[in-house]
Amino acid sequence: MTDRLPQSDVVPPAVWARRIAPRLHWPERFACLIGAGLLASVLAVATILNPYLNDAGEALPPGEHRTMGTHQQMGLPSCHFLVMSGLPCPSCGMTTSFALLMHGDPIGSWRVNGVGTFMALYCLLSIPLALFGAIAGRLPVVHSLEWWALASIGGFLPLLLVRWLWVVSQSLLGAG
Repeated sequence: MTDRLPQSDVVPPAVWARRIAPRLHWPERFACLIGAGLLASVLAVATILNPYLNDAGEALPPGEHRTMGTHQQMGLPSCHFLVMSGLPCPSCGMTTSFALLMHGDPIGSWRVNGVGTFMALYCLLSIPLALFGAIAGRLPVVHSLEWWALASIGGFLPLLLVRWLWVVSQSLLGAG
């Protein structure tokens, strides 16, 4: 008697490692479609905003751009945290960072808010993945929408907070 299985019963290791993503049901496919639309809308607004204008709507000198406050072009108020404390909030510069990246200035985007640069790129990559999920009924990279959402929040929130602590410490030390 041998401990080896017949050759036809042996499953190659490549099959063990590969998991097929489950089919998405219609509500999940609809959520993918809505998510892709919302992300595309955010990036479209970032494209419309102009980070090269000052508060008066006049063009800044060549090579200069805003570092925050671009959201005010949409009629939103100044950052209340910044106004009250004199320190930037965790998301200060995020809209400007998105706008700079969408205007083809990745270095300016990174300098304004590096987490915003990563987030905008993540949005750009997520749109085709979500559309694929809506059309094909499967997610090509992740195995569930819940995991995707949790990983997105769990990945960006610590980055945002660490960046904020760095910016606040630089402001308090007088280096920023």
